[in-house]
Amino acid sequence: MDLHDSEDRLQLFPEENTRMKKEVVQAEMANESRGAGDDKAQRDLQEEVDELVHLYGLEDDHELGDEFVDENMPRTAVSEYPPYVMKRRDPARGQRDWRLSGETAEAEDLGFGGWGSAGQCQDLREAYRYTHGRASEEYECYVIPEEEDEEEAADVFCVTCKTPIRAFQKVFDEHKEHEVIPLSEALESAKDEIHKNMYKLEKQIIEMENFANHLEEVFITVEENFGKQEQNFESHYNEILETLAQKYEEKIQALGEKKKEKLEALYGQLVSCGENLDTCKELMETIEEMCHEEKVDFIKDAVAMADRLGKFLKAKTDVEISAQPEFEDQTLDFSDVEQLMGSINTIPAPSAPVINPQAPNSATGSSVRVCWSLYSDDTVESYQLSYRPVQDSSPGKDQAAFTVTVKETYCSVTNLVPNTQYEFWVTAHNRAGPSPSSEHAVYMTAPSPPIIKTKEIRSCEEAVLICWESGNLNPVDSYTVELTQAESPEASGVTESVVGIPTCESLVQLQPGQSYIIYVRALNTGGPSVRSEPAAVHTIGSYFRLNKDTCHPWLIISEDGLTVVRSERRIPARELSSSDTRFTRCVAVMGNLIPVRGHHYWEVEVDEHLDYTVGVAFEDVTKQEDLGVNCLSWCMRHTFASSRHKYEFLHNRTTPDIRITVPPKKIGILLDYENSKLSFFNVDLSQHLYTFSCQLHEFVYPCFSLENPGCLKVHNGISMPKHVTFY
Repeated sequence: MDLHDSEDRLQLFPEENTRMKKEVVQAEMANESRGAGDDKAQRDLQEEVDELVHLYGLEDDHELGDEFVDENMPRTAVSEYPPYVMKRRDPARGQRDWRLSGETAEAEDLGFGGWGSAGQCQDLREAYRYTHGRASEEYECYVIPEEEDEEEAADVFCVTCKTPIRAFQKVFDEHKEHEVIPLSEALESAKDEIHKNMYKLEKQIIEMENFANHLEEVFITVEENFGKQEQNFESHYNEILETLAQKYEEKIQALGEKKKEKLEALYGQLVSCGENLDTCKELMETIEEMCHEEKVDFIKDAVAMADRLGKFLKAKTDVEISAQPEFEDQTLDFSDVEQLMGSINTIPAPSAPVINPQAPNSATGSSVRVCWSLYSDDTVESYQLSYRPVQDSSPGKDQAAFTVTVKETYCSVTNLVPNTQYEFWVTAHNRAGPSPSSEHAVYMTAPSPPIIKTKEIRSCEEAVLICWESGNLNPVDSYTVELTQAESPEASGVTESVVGIPTCESLVQLQPGQSYIIYVRALNTGGPSVRSEPAAVHTIGSYFRLNKDTCHPWLIISEDGLTVVRSERRIPARELSSSDTRFTRCVAVMGNLIPVRGHHYWEVEVDEHLDYTVGVAFEDVTKQEDLGVNCLSWCMRHTFASSRHKYEFLHNRTTPDIRITVPPKKIGILLDYENSKLSFFNVDLSQHLYTFSCQLHEFVYPCFSLENPGCLKVHNGISMPKHVTFY
């Protein structure tokens, strides 16, 4: 950077230097008058000097460091600025060195132990700049740009200026009052913004491509429509010209016949008139000749002439023109031509509509909403929507089609069969006629609501297993279970939904100690069905019913599924066929306990004089053997004989030696999957009877057996008593 702008500046330098010396002396005297004890003012002035030095970029000036910068002044910021390199100027300018060297010496003699006021400091700064600049006039000063990797990288981002800066610029620079954030945060924000814009751009590209495709379709349609219109015009005008030519020929022919008729009539009348005229002339000549004859001859001829004249005069002569010369008003009937002209329609018949695929949730069990579209260039007065059920593969007569006429491009068709497919097609109509039919589209009505099997609901404190019937002849896509946590069936808010269930059964996790109302919906492509009838579920204890499919024929299960009775009447054993699901040898039945691990508790009300067996068994336990005789069941068996009670805890034909002194009337059973244990309790005495350690690698189910007539009653869906502990 050349510090010398023009040669004229040297002429002003002596005056400026003189003023500078005066101001330096005044500043020094003022500083000495304050005394050495004014440290605070000294520090304030020093800070102002630092700010001025930093503001005007004088930190790297080596002469300033020797002459003006105090030894105690911080120099840490000096290295942050690019160094200057000095280059020897043209020797022609060497004649001015004497001025610069002299003024520099004077500045050294004055010394700068202190500074004056702010205004004086400004004057001193200007004086120094002039002095320093002239002293270095023989050099040209250039700024050597540093390498990019040597510069201090920006580490913060100025939100106000939207530019990266260095941290110290926030403190000293014009960014002091601006909002700044870390550079990494600004980078992430910029990336997010770019990604959002890219997403918007991609979306816009897709929209523009779709719009271009639509424009292309409209272009083709407009071209086709105008071609049809040209053909329509040509056809109509050719028809009109043919009709006019035909009428012209008919009119010319009629005029010729009329002309001939009139001329023939006039000609005949003209000939007749000429003949009469000749006769009259002949009679006149004869009469004149008679007048010159003798009297006798005259009288003779006069008598004959009189007769002849009498006859001639008696004949009527037609003296009226039979055909008038005036032309008759020939009215031309162009009604059919006008009708043809009126039939020329500038609007062609519409193009075939495009029926839309079925939209989600557009159907109910008895109705569907069908939508279609038409090109905007077509004029349509009405649409005709036709539909019929989709035929299955079995042969039969075609289903009759139903038709609905609407003016909109949609129609809600009602009175349909639930969960049934219908095919729809539509035509557009205007004065020119109907359009071609659209493609056939298949729509489906929503299913009928499922039917919950309330008697097969099984639950525990953590879950519920719910079963239902589809309620539809045709299969559906999936089912949805809706749960409402409420105290009464009137509650309507849905707290949880389980969707995408493929079968008519679902195991749903619940919260313990709550009451729920459960609904089920069926879904297909048409949408969801309405809710099923509600079913109440309580997650208090374990709730199950006896399984009729496993029941021995000698046993009867009550309507509520909680009591089993053995009657006196028996079916002969030879009539009992073996089965893998039904007990045939052991008179027993199993319970439908929910297949959920954890702990389950239920109670069995028994008769102390009844022989019974209660416990648990695997589902595939042998149905032709007694309970407890194999490794697939764990049971408590009671036999009563000779007023003595015998209790056995059987598993794989073994039992511990345990004596029970008080016969229980209600037995509590605790199944603990977590600890693989099965415990029995005397409920009335809150007494623990026995605990099995089981290897429960699969789910087990309650089992009940009666060896003689009587009944067992199951109590479940109850809270676990306090005396029941995990043994």
